[in-house]
Amino acid sequence: MVSGHPELAGHVIVCGLHDLGVRIVEELIQSGVPAVVVDDDPDRRLVPVLESWGVPHVRASSRLPETFAAAGLADAAAIVCAYDDDLRTLEAALLARRLRADAPVVAQLANPAVGRALKAVGVAVLDVAGLSAPSVVEACRQSGVQEIMLSGERFLALRVTASRAATLRELYGALAPVAVVTAAGGEVTIAPGRDERVAPGDEVTLIATPGELRAAFPERARPAVVARPAALSPLAALSPQEALLPPSALSWNAVLGPPRRLARAALSLARAADRRLGIALGALVFVVLVSTVVLRIGYELSGHHISSLVALYFTVETITTVGYGDFSFSHENPWLMAFAVGLMIAGALFVAVFFALLTNIIVSRRIEESLGRVRITGLTGHVLVIGLGTVGLQVVERLVAVGSDVVVVEKNEHNRHLGQARALGIPVVIADATQPRVLASVRLAAASAVAVLTSDDMANLETGLAVRDQLGARWETVPVVLRIFDPQFAASVKDTFGFRSVRSTAALAAPWFVGAALGLDVLSTFYAGDQPLLVARLTITPGGGLAGLRMSDLAARTRVLAIRRAADRTVLEHPPRRSTRFQPADEAYLIGPYDELLAVLRRDRRSPPAASGVISPQAQGSQ
Repeated sequence: MVSGHPELAGHVIVCGLHDLGVRIVEELIQSGVPAVVVDDDPDRRLVPVLESWGVPHVRASSRLPETFAAAGLADAAAIVCAYDDDLRTLEAALLARRLRADAPVVAQLANPAVGRALKAVGVAVLDVAGLSAPSVVEACRQSGVQEIMLSGERFLALRVTASRAATLRELYGALAPVAVVTAAGGEVTIAPGRDERVAPGDEVTLIATPGELRAAFPERARPAVVARPAALSPLAALSPQEALLPPSALSWNAVLGPPRRLARAALSLARAADRRLGIALGALVFVVLVSTVVLRIGYELSGHHISSLVALYFTVETITTVGYGDFSFSHENPWLMAFAVGLMIAGALFVAVFFALLTNIIVSRRIEESLGRVRITGLTGHVLVIGLGTVGLQVVERLVAVGSDVVVVEKNEHNRHLGQARALGIPVVIADATQPRVLASVRLAAASAVAVLTSDDMANLETGLAVRDQLGARWETVPVVLRIFDPQFAASVKDTFGFRSVRSTAALAAPWFVGAALGLDVLSTFYAGDQPLLVARLTITPGGGLAGLRMSDLAARTRVLAIRRAADRTVLEHPPRRSTRFQPADEAYLIGPYDELLAVLRRDRRSPPAASGVISPQAQGSQ
């Protein structure tokens, strides 16, 4: 029982009223699950939103047992700890676990070492940056494919475009279509039947194993040399061709990687060179050429003129003051001796000047890189990541893992992630990305995609508009991913300014936290048009509402991708027949919109009653 709200029971306690916390509360309310918020230092912008929803708010420290008692811990169904600060999250999670060892505890932690330690004591640990980064990477690369692991087996969600008017069965055979986005109007149909007709240009999302997709699309599985890192993350974004290739075809990366990096470094150094270095090099080359000609004509060895190659060797030996002793001017004609004196002086001078200027360029560039003031040269087709927070760093790491060139722009020179980004060998520029000269210095005109990922919505919008302005005619073809927290603001930005990829990291991650708290194991999130789809695992409860139910009787917008039977855990049925019935303890892998999956979960298990007086955010209108 919650203090002041005796009608609440079976609720979820959410510790932390910040961006993620309020999204979790919103998802809980929409799912019919009551929530109680605990935070003694909430985000003031979000307090009125919470009050308008009628959600109880305990303004006290989550470090104290009495705070959890006031929030009704004894009757709570789960506890979610989602503070912005890892330390506060850790303290709340440990205390909640100690006070209620039988209740699920879910924590948001960015530190992987601390997260692993918490998992060892029975706390479910999730990371917002890690959960949302794959969606941002896929939007940047526009690969049209995302990898999904179902019970250790590899599946791919592949977007294809219908080539003609036909049924899905006629176009794709037995492959499972999970979504169709119409070319005219962008309407999304979730879990369509195979007999549904599509028009040319409609986008269809299919989920199947790589082998099934290779058989269905042989033209996409041609052997190819793919420049990719050897240690590829299993959940990294792949291009459609790479995804359909067998793993052995991805081992050619070592062939192309080093030469490409060497050529890029040489080109970058050449573009960084100033006019003085060019003059010094030109003067040095002129001296070498003149000396080679003079020695070829005037110097004799054993009564014969030396060859051009020997003359060049003698010249270089002289101006570099090596003097191996195999040639000498001491017994030559006076004019040649005088020439030799001038050659040694001029050669030594120009060599010294050239190497001094070259050293200056290298050292200066290194200093500029350490200060984040370097001008990017020699890069084309790179991804520009603006904002190096926890999300930005995860996106950078995943882009690097799939072989993409990355340039980072970060405004804060004291950002704690700078060292990690530079350790990846990518250039980091400390500057304000809203300035046109900054965007020009990082070669926006040659970039293949831009991801604006700071934690400030207005800063992201301002930067996104500056990027749009500088892209000019390329705006329609270059993916620009914008991070916007508020969903209503995100929709307004898309409609008003034409941004095609607007992502809320908190909204992407919130279903994972709610699912973990309520018993739905979310495995992956991806988009079909503007509709986010979730892949989740559900263990059928013995005696629950799904036991004995035919799969065709599930909600219309939910599909069973695969099922692992309790009687034989070694076999993964894919795809199961629609007449197949669920059995107790079966593991079902479902895909659908979040609210539909939670409806399936409630059908399987008795869900807690919704709190009276709590107003749904949808009923409340935009907040």
